[in-house]
Amino acid sequence: MTTRRILLAGGAGLLAAPAVHAQGAWPDRPVRVIVPWPPGGSTDVLVRLYAEALSPILGQPFVVENRAGAGGNIGLDAVAKATPDGYTMGIASVGHLCINPTLYARLAYDPVKDLAPVGVAWDLPNVAVVAAEKNPARTLQEFITWAKAKRGGITYGSPGVGTTPHLSGALFCARTGIEGTHVPFRGAAQTIPAMLSGDVDFALDNLASYVPVITGGQMRAFGVTTPARWPTLPDIPTMEQAGLPNFVLTSWQGFVFPTGTPRAVIDRTNGALRQIASREEVKERFLRVGALAEWSTPEQMTERADRDRPAWQEAVRLSGARVE
Repeated sequence: MTTRRILLAGGAGLLAAPAVHAQGAWPDRPVRVIVPWPPGGSTDVLVRLYAEALSPILGQPFVVENRAGAGGNIGLDAVAKATPDGYTMGIASVGHLCINPTLYARLAYDPVKDLAPVGVAWDLPNVAVVAAEKNPARTLQEFITWAKAKRGGITYGSPGVGTTPHLSGALFCARTGIEGTHVPFRGAAQTIPAMLSGDVDFALDNLASYVPVITGGQMRAFGVTTPARWPTLPDIPTMEQAGLPNFVLTSWQGFVFPTGTPRAVIDRTNGALRQIASREEVKERFLRVGALAEWSTPEQMTERADRDRPAWQEAVRLSGARVE
C-alpha cells in the first residue's frame, strides 16, 4: 500500500547540522529525488530544502530532478518504474495516492502497488477565502447565505481540475446546497487576481499561497480545513468552528521509493526525515509559509492514505471530474 511523502526542511541556516554517517553501504553515491511538478513551486522549494538537509545526515548528495506533467503522474510513474535500489526517491501528494486513481481513466502506474511509502513529511491545509472588497460576508455562514441568494450561483477558483482546491470547493458546494461553477486556473498566482477583480467569488485553496493576502487584508478567510486552528493565524476558525462539521481535508505529502526498495533503506531515510522534522527551526519555517512539518512511519502513511481515500473519492464523484 502506498502513500505520499515530502521532504520537510528549513532554509540554509537550518542545514548546518553536523554530518552523521551511519554504518552500511547505502548510500554510496548520489540519490535522485524526483519532484513531479515544475521548478519554483512550493513543493519543489520544500523538497530542495529537505534534500539539502538529508545530504549531511546520510553522507551523499540528494539531487532534485523535476519531471512535471499529467497532474504529477509522469514523475510518479518514473519513480514507480525506477530500479528499487534506494537511488531514486520521489515526493507524492494526496492527489497521487487518493485522488488520481479515481480521477484518471487510466494510470501508467498503481500508486498502491508500485510505490513504497517512506513517511508523511508535511501537511498543507486549504482555507476558505473571498476578496475582502468584493464580498459583504464576514463569516462562513454569512457567505453561505449570500451564495445561496446569488442569482446563477457562485464561481470558485482552483489550480486545476482534480486538485484538492477544486475537489474541496465541489464538496463544499454539495454539502451546503450552493450552486457553484468551477473556474480552473494554472495556480494561485492567477486565481488571486481573478478574485480581487471580482471575476471569481470564492476559493478553498492551499493556505500557503494565501497567507500574504490574508495578513495583508486583501482576502477575508472564513475557515481552515484542519482539525485545529492554524497556529500563526489563530483568528481564523476551523471549518467545523465556522459551522461546517466533518470538513477536514488537507493536502499532505510524503516521500516514496519504488516498491521493492530494501526496508533498511526506507528505515534509514525515515530516520533522517524524523531528525529534520523535529528541528524547531524547521517547524517554525513551515508554519510561516502555511505548511505543517510532520513525520510518520511508513505504515502510518499508508494508514492515512487509506483513511483519506473515501472522502476524496466522494469529492471526485460530486465534482463530476474525469480525465481520459
